[in-house]
Amino acid sequence: MRVTNLRTILVEVPLDRPTRNSSGVSNDRIGCVLIFVDTDIGVTGESFLFTLGGRRIEVLRAMVDSLKPALVGEDIRYAERFWDRMWRELYFLGHKGVTIFGLAGVDTALWDAKGKALGQSVTHLLGAARDRIPVYSSAGLWLSATADELAKEAAGYVAEGFRGVKMRVGKAQVEEDVERVAAVRKAIGPGVSLMCDASRGFTADHAIRLGRKLEEFDLTWFEEPVAPYDHRGSARVAAALDTPIASGETEATRYGFREMLAHGAADIWMADLGRVGGVSEFVKVAHLAAAHDIAISNHLFTQQSLALLGAFANATWLEYMPWTSKLYREPIAVEDGHIAVPDRPGLGFTFDPDAIERYRVR
Repeated sequence: MRVTNLRTILVEVPLDRPTRNSSGVSNDRIGCVLIFVDTDIGVTGESFLFTLGGRRIEVLRAMVDSLKPALVGEDIRYAERFWDRMWRELYFLGHKGVTIFGLAGVDTALWDAKGKALGQSVTHLLGAARDRIPVYSSAGLWLSATADELAKEAAGYVAEGFRGVKMRVGKAQVEEDVERVAAVRKAIGPGVSLMCDASRGFTADHAIRLGRKLEEFDLTWFEEPVAPYDHRGSARVAAALDTPIASGETEATRYGFREMLAHGAADIWMADLGRVGGVSEFVKVAHLAAAHDIAISNHLFTQQSLALLGAFANATWLEYMPWTSKLYREPIAVEDGHIAVPDRPGLGFTFDPDAIERYRVR
């Protein structure tokens, strides 16, 4: 069960509409590095990495391709061994950012290949805790929408079967954000979960002022209220509010989350499969969280994260973002506010060759 080749393909997937949050950067597409790990038993592990707008996607591809000499010949049953070896080898270039993205893409594909080779889902390889996960829509409710537009859009997600929605906040004036959140809560009613994402846009003082005013709307969580490196500031916000704080999408490896834990920076950890270091590190973060009674969620990477969240009892909501759904053969179906954890070998989703050709960068 050894790796015979590592292949990458670049695609650009247009978004149904441009996005904008408090960072001020707009995007009308995502660029993806599709990663394929071929083996001598005929199975291929798949994963991907992406950048918003496709900016600097070539950097990620180069990082993934640079790992090929170390990967070819490796036994796919020993993904953790490969991860550890690369961790030590990549020390000179650093253990955050591009290096960890590249390692994450290869590691995730290795886990997918391992599951396929053994005829088991990654969920069951990791233990399995549940067969369906509650899901919220993260597909819209952007900062550029008016209060009326937000209300109509949010009601539409509820009609589609979602029992939770996430909106973005980050207006200059606190009352603007309060008005927008009030409109969404009124539109979806009290029985639907509402999350607010500040996208790292506030100071701790501003976040506390806004967060106190939003508590009447019974938020499920207040996400990334301050810059991700400001763990002390996030801890101040968490201590000042009754609303849970969710964060972690920009953290790298178990060590980044250990720093969050030390500061008490968040009540819910949201690991991003690319930034955290792939399946091998996602598992460590999930167990670290469980040891401290902290819930986990995902950041993007909906398809792969579904298989992972199904493995852990401390998993909470799945973030549904449809950006990459066009690339897969298998659809995702929302039923009664949940998505079923796939029982297919590997991560449970495979790229559609026709979609690859349609969006391929030539």
